Amino acid sequence: MTPSRKSLDLILKDCGINLPGGAIDALWTYHQMLREANTRLNMTRIHQFDNMVLKHYVDSLLVLRFEELPDPIVDMGSGPGLPGIPLAIARPNIRMILAEPRGARAEFLQEVVDRLGLKHVEVFANKVNRKFPFEVQGIITRAVASIPQTLDRVARAILPGGKMLLMKGPDCLDEVAEARKTHAGLFKITANHAYSIPGTTHERRLVVYERLDAPAPAMSDEEGEPTRAHSGPIREVTSDSNPFIKLGRELLTGRGIRKQGQALFSGTRTVAEVLERFSDRVDAWITNPNGPAPPESIPHATWYRVSDALLKELDVAGTHAPILLVKAPALPQFDDTSPWPAGCTLFIPFQDPENVGAVLRSAAAFGVPRAVLLKEAAHPYHPKSLRAAGPAVFQVELFQGPSIKEIEVAGAPLIALDAQGTDLDAEPFPASFGLIPGVEGPGLPAQLRQTSTRRIPIAPDVESLNAATATAIALYAWNRQKS
Repeated sequence: MTPSRKSLDLILKDCGINLPGGAIDALWTYHQMLREANTRLNMTRIHQFDNMVLKHYVDSLLVLRFEELPDPIVDMGSGPGLPGIPLAIARPNIRMILAEPRGARAEFLQEVVDRLGLKHVEVFANKVNRKFPFEVQGIITRAVASIPQTLDRVARAILPGGKMLLMKGPDCLDEVAEARKTHAGLFKITANHAYSIPGTTHERRLVVYERLDAPAPAMSDEEGEPTRAHSGPIREVTSDSNPFIKLGRELLTGRGIRKQGQALFSGTRTVAEVLERFSDRVDAWITNPNGPAPPESIPHATWYRVSDALLKELDVAGTHAPILLVKAPALPQFDDTSPWPAGCTLFIPFQDPENVGAVLRSAAAFGVPRAVLLKEAAHPYHPKSLRAAGPAVFQVELFQGPSIKEIEVAGAPLIALDAQGTDLDAEPFPASFGLIPGVEGPGLPAQLRQTSTRRIPIAPDVESLNAATATAIALYAWNRQKS
């Protein structure tokens, strides 16, 4: 039969499979993508159109004649997407995970998912084994491993009451008998459907097992400890064209952070602090392919499993540990006409992101209610700033303000730090005031030297203090006075 959408529909109908028009369109698009990709990926040795439809698509869809799909379900060893893609097209509301460890094939599957708009399908570019990071209601496979071997691999992944569906050839009764002996405490067989692909002599069996409530056996030392299951989405980043790679690199700059509204948190200690106190701010957990699963405090987070090279690039702290992707909302504009809060409003002009982070940590430590990032300042969610600030970036209310050369306030007194000012503790701090240090190097602009200025006495043979250190000392002095 000449390959066409119409021919595809006719063969399916001859086999008793009736799909709506949109599903036929999707299956025809998938067929064309598979034919094109097969020349470079060698995913199937079946090339003749009728045989591809019968032995791949019909064979996959006949499962629905005997069993409804559990939800969610994993297509284990999906290869070119069989049986997962045809089943996902026929049952678009079922959550489907296409597990395929070979990188090039996993990339092809992601292209298919994106092209067909399969919203409830995701690709997992790894094996299904005892370290599989999902717990699901079902797994289906056309893989060639024996039934006992397959049951052993999936025992930890299928929830009690879930199903294991094995698409086998006709000569699998010995495997069924062996599994009855080896896995009687873990699985019970619930169905053994024998059938032929319509219009052919090809005999098939669909063997179905139910997972019992017994715990899976412990792993051997060679297998290592199991990875904790993660209930949120998992994304394998295997291709240089993956959008996440561009996103991650953009988030290394203030401009990218402002554009995307997200930021990267690295560092073992700071990551732990954020997870403990601000887990609601976390969007994603980023590791290499063998990294630990996200902790239980962030079940909603997407788990990005990226290459070692990309993780190293994103890990500006050089910790080789998981990284957090957090929300970085746009900063509201500072409004001098609104009532000022009691205490210190800190104005930050620092261009070095580490100084910004350090002073935010000091601000949180000494009870500063809000900070205004001036135009000169590095972004407070820059990776280096977050490394220095830790969760303090979430503890102080942040605003954006004008340039230090243009700053004027009328709502409260403004105190500037300057080497020519009066001593820091010469007089009490106002009940509500603004504190502004100079930019690293140039110091204060001329107009701020005309305001109230204070200095921190230091040894005469030392030229100056680091700007962030000077600010921390001033905040400490204010905090001691108010307490």
